[in-house]
Amino acid sequence: MSSLITIILLAVYSGGAFKFWNGFNRTDFSSNKVYLTLLWPVLLASNKAYRRNFTKALKGS
Repeated sequence: MSSLITIILLAVYSGGAFKFWNGFNRTDFSSNKVYLTLLWPVLLASNKAYRRNFTKALKGS
């Protein structure tokens, strides 16, 4: 059961990172692409400006 949870969490993490990486040009950020992509779950939970930009990257709005 824990293997399944691990696989699901890795899939969600990877999917979010991939979508943010591909939509990075739609954000207000100009640098630190790797850092912002790797730490997306932590920043998403703790930073309002990052949440807004993450939504822009995913949805293009």
